[in-house]
Amino acid sequence: MFNKIKTLNVLPRWIIVVIDTIIFAFSGLTGYLLRLNFMVRDLYEFNFLRGVLIFTICGILGALITRSFAGIIRYTGIQDTLRVLYANLIALALALSVNYISTNTLPFTVAIIAFFVSLVAMISYRLLVKELFAFYRTTPRQQKKVLIFGAGQSGMITKQLINNDLSSNIKVIGFLEDNPRKVGNVLAGVKIYSAREEFEKVLMKHSPSEIILAAQSVTLQRKNELVDKCLEFGVKITTVPSADKWIGGEFDVHQIKEIRIEDLLGRNTIILKNKYVAEELINKKILITGAAGSIGSELARQIVKYRPKALILLDQWETGLFEIENEIRSFSSLKDNLVCYVCDVTNKSRLESMFNEHSPELVFHAAAYKHVPMMEINPSEAVLCNAIGTRYMSELSVEHQVEKFVMVSTDKAVNPTSVMGASKRAAEIFVQSLNQFTKDIDTHSTKFVTTRFGNVLGSSGSVIPIFKKQIQEGGPITVTHPEITRYFMTIPEACSLVLEAGVMGKGGEVFVFDMGVSVKIADMARRMIQLSGLKEGTDIDIVYTGLRPGEKLYEELLNDAENNLQTHHPKIMIAKVDNAEFGQVKEVFDTIEDLANTGRDKSAATEQVRQLKLLIPEYKSKESEFAELDLQKLKN
Repeated sequence: MFNKIKTLNVLPRWIIVVIDTIIFAFSGLTGYLLRLNFMVRDLYEFNFLRGVLIFTICGILGALITRSFAGIIRYTGIQDTLRVLYANLIALALALSVNYISTNTLPFTVAIIAFFVSLVAMISYRLLVKELFAFYRTTPRQQKKVLIFGAGQSGMITKQLINNDLSSNIKVIGFLEDNPRKVGNVLAGVKIYSAREEFEKVLMKHSPSEIILAAQSVTLQRKNELVDKCLEFGVKITTVPSADKWIGGEFDVHQIKEIRIEDLLGRNTIILKNKYVAEELINKKILITGAAGSIGSELARQIVKYRPKALILLDQWETGLFEIENEIRSFSSLKDNLVCYVCDVTNKSRLESMFNEHSPELVFHAAAYKHVPMMEINPSEAVLCNAIGTRYMSELSVEHQVEKFVMVSTDKAVNPTSVMGASKRAAEIFVQSLNQFTKDIDTHSTKFVTTRFGNVLGSSGSVIPIFKKQIQEGGPITVTHPEITRYFMTIPEACSLVLEAGVMGKGGEVFVFDMGVSVKIADMARRMIQLSGLKEGTDIDIVYTGLRPGEKLYEELLNDAENNLQTHHPKIMIAKVDNAEFGQVKEVFDTIEDLANTGRDKSAATEQVRQLKLLIPEYKSKESEFAELDLQKLKN
């Protein structure tokens, strides 16, 4: 039976035309019979054959004009039904016109009756075939029962796609909905249940193997609650992508994916609205350092939409730079105004050449080394890139009269316990003091703005990709400490903040972002295990390895001496930070730079770290060999 039904999918359109023609003829005959109260002997007095032929020809013309035969019957929907209606209306209009021209050719009442009969018959047989196809197509196979969370447009589309997918053996048994006004109704032939009050009852009664999350506006908290319940009952949960991610603008059933840990972290997206962003970026020459990295590349994607005059992408990683260049060229019209520089931000002569050639008006400085344990054993590289590299970029920006310099910093710069965090805090101090120094000399000098935020989801080397790989390899999952916590935000959101700061900043500010609630990494690992369908301790273990050099148990956005000021957006704040005197800061940086140029051995690295500790009194090393410097300072 399934093979026979499947064959109907490829029936030529002329067969549908023949069936419609028969219906038109039958409807014309039925019109005469009803008009004559089924007195068959009176048919010939009205020359019914001519009338039936006229209505049939009018019907065929109506079908050809509206192409009512073109739809695939098993996909019949509102649009197909409307085409059938239009075809019959045209047929009626043509029949009445013929009757007007040639009196009593086709009686008015017969035409009206024939119209309604043909309309009902055509729509009915299409819907009947559609239902028969849906009923029989999966009969030979065991069906997988699913519930759809969200009885809105996305949920309805999801059900239709499942019903129409030949390769699917899924049966939708109902909808789950939080909106009480929808609960108890029937949508597309299945009942809508209350997701809050009937969840357990529905699961116990129907035993679905999967719940598809189709609601697009569900809050992060509600999504987490739903996932927790599904995990509790051992029900798989999948999700429908948002409309902007539908392939080619169309949704396919194969785009339904298992929910990821990234979908459950962070918080509800904070929408940053500033009408001046476009005015600030349009027709400007913009430089992005670290353009091949997670933040830099996303900045490039967002900035190019504001139609800059030129976009200069700078990074030392040639492969990543090559990839982001190709990506941007695929959807932008910058052409020769998209320039890529393979360059290290510590290569001052190369940076000078770039500034001389392109004279950028805005600079987004995202280049930095970021991995704490790696930088703890390579301190000279961290200091040189993060601190001295920022010095070169900021001084060249002043020299070349850049309008605004936006620095991407990190929450690890707050009360730093690592070389990486201290080097970023030193960079913050330098640009803030330089901002004040140049402002005192020239009110039209470069405006320096700093942004701080926590970890971003999906960045290279971050914890989630590491956990995923460990799960795929069968474990164990390694966590440094059972109590370690981190803040998370999405890369696009982080970059929106950077752009917002670039517009909002007047110079000298350190913007911090409300990162929401911190996440315990051990809990994240457990949830990832559950989402993978595994059990901790049985299928895979979590092993605690101890804090690594320079690592904190928890991150902060403000240090103990800092307060914050509100901005026009309730989720964006300004850290009230005391500015250091530029001469003193410059002296420390000169010393650090001289040490880097004379050698990068252990003694030089130790002295660089000592200089950072002099500049940043709150810098206290943890789980690091440089903790000895703190002990020496206490003794002295």
